[in-house]
Amino acid sequence: MMKIAVTYENGNIFQHFGHTEAFKIYDIEDGRIAASRVEDTNGSGHGALAGVLKEWKVDTLICGGIGAGAQIALAEAGIKLYGGASGSADAAVEALLAGKLDYNPDVQCSHHGEHHGGECGSHGCGKEHHCG
Repeated sequence: MMKIAVTYENGNIFQHFGHTEAFKIYDIEDGRIAASRVEDTNGSGHGALAGVLKEWKVDTLICGGIGAGAQIALAEAGIKLYGGASGSADAAVEALLAGKLDYNPDVQCSHHGEHHGGECGSHGCGKEHHCG
């Protein structure tokens, strides 16, 4: 069985991995969602979240913006990353399972504290913002 986690808020992909307060965890069997549940991060943030996901036996993460340190922690935990995603969490998981998830393999959140009109990963304007 595969487990996919999505940074989660109000049905959508939360756009800053290190500040997410919840993950929606999907149990995947035979290429389909068998079950899902929302798990609270209990105040864990940034690097600690990779350990939380590993404890939950998650092997894939879908998120919006994510910093380099968290990317390294996920890689060390053996968790595959699909960053720079946005929109509905459920739709993103369905798209991943269908091989059609729109994500940014080079996502990078390097502007902590200086948000320019939105969270990292949600610009969509095609301009370079040092975000992905």
